[in-house]
Amino acid sequence: MTDAEDIAWQKLDKRTLGVTTAGMLGVCVAIGVPVTSGLINNDALPVPLVLLLVLSGVVVVVGAVVLYDYLRIRKTWFRVTDEKVELRTGILRRQHRAVHRERIRTVDVHAHPLYRVFGVAKVHIGTGEHAESEGSQLTLDAVSRSFADMLRDDLLTRPAPTVDSDEPVGEPPPVLAEFDLGWLRYVPVSIWPGVLGVAACGVAWQITDWFGLRDSVLGQAAELIRELSLWTVIPLAVVVVLVVGLVASLAFGVEAWWNFRLQRTGDTLQVRRGLLIHRSLSLAEDRLRGVELVEPYGARLLGGGRLEAVATGIRDNKPDQPGEDTKVLLPEAPREIAQRVAAEILREPESPTTADITGHPRAALRRRLLWAVSAVAALEAVLVVVGMTVTSVLLDVAWISAIVLVPAALFAAVENYRNLGHGHTEDYLVVRYGLLARRTAALRRSGIIGVTVRQSPFQRRLGLADFTVTTAAGSGAFTAYDADDAEVLAVACRVVPDLLDPFVVRD
Repeated sequence: MTDAEDIAWQKLDKRTLGVTTAGMLGVCVAIGVPVTSGLINNDALPVPLVLLLVLSGVVVVVGAVVLYDYLRIRKTWFRVTDEKVELRTGILRRQHRAVHRERIRTVDVHAHPLYRVFGVAKVHIGTGEHAESEGSQLTLDAVSRSFADMLRDDLLTRPAPTVDSDEPVGEPPPVLAEFDLGWLRYVPVSIWPGVLGVAACGVAWQITDWFGLRDSVLGQAAELIRELSLWTVIPLAVVVVLVVGLVASLAFGVEAWWNFRLQRTGDTLQVRRGLLIHRSLSLAEDRLRGVELVEPYGARLLGGGRLEAVATGIRDNKPDQPGEDTKVLLPEAPREIAQRVAAEILREPESPTTADITGHPRAALRRRLLWAVSAVAALEAVLVVVGMTVTSVLLDVAWISAIVLVPAALFAAVENYRNLGHGHTEDYLVVRYGLLARRTAALRRSGIIGVTVRQSPFQRRLGLADFTVTTAAGSGAFTAYDADDAEVLAVACRVVPDLLDPFVVRD
């Protein structure tokens, strides 16, 4: 074994300064162009003076950021020994952090287009701690791409397979799943076309304001309404927004999942994907506590769903950023493929997410219908009271909104109830829940570290209870809501007898 003191400290790649310079120039152009246009259009200052001020600001801002990044690189050292990975950082406040190699469970290599142009990559080294805590990971921003790939393979090296292993020595790692263009059919039925379409319209509206074109656009819109009528323009606008959003969401989907490949190397799962931004996530299987099959409503109608890992050391998803799903092992794909991949990931003959699911009592449906009707009634009552005392316009808003909200609320209540359920196999507990996105979580019984059974006074009258299992992975807790209280205890005692038996009184 190499003596740690004999291993030299290494520096980050200086090509990162090129990334910083190019990125800041892009930001300055995006901000400077509308600012310059606004100042020139408003005749606030002479054109030469405007250009001089803007260019001077760009030089100062870019120079300051690049200088800070240069100091950051100068004051950052790291080294990889046989026992741990060490990182020293800080300009004013010094930090020395170290992670023992046996605790490393994920190595994420990330390279957006600028990183790729300059041949560097960012490396996130994750541990088994909570993924959002400060000490849970080390980040090397940035190192050469070749070094990043070598470091990932080195840190996640496991003992070579034996002769009796299912994976013959010398053969390439088995590929569990690869990207299929047919999977893009699930994009139009997601929420992203509408969201991105509205966002694109907002950006376009802001741009017209920057360049002083807002009045002209409003005038053209008014003229179009006079020619075609309002009831023609509104559906046309909705179609345009959806088409723009559909194109944008397809672009996001292709960029995020192009070249997607899920494969197993030894006892490590590796996910590689991305067209412009290359992403590579490696997950040690000993940190995997199960999988979760997520079926958004639109994808479920087309028989599709995605797989997410329930594992320690993985950052939570960012639902507000499409394509940044850090724990997704398989994007939206046909359900049969998702079930097959889940079985291969867990090394099971069949996916535990296909286990028989026990539905919850009808009393759970009545609770949800009551909640739905009560919520709509409370809102309508406020509108009616304010309409009778302040302005009668709200009375029309009240009955029109009631026509829309009552069916929507009842549908949501029924859908939420239909998605409730639980089951178990010999080695897994299965919990199903969700409103529009149905989530089926299959958790290894050996990974369950806690059980909580809650029962409110209203649930007690209906014979219902919430059954929550705790695991040191994923969201940390998975709950079977409004299950039959007697059945909850029976299932809990079968699944985790060592935890509950001391607290259960049997007849």
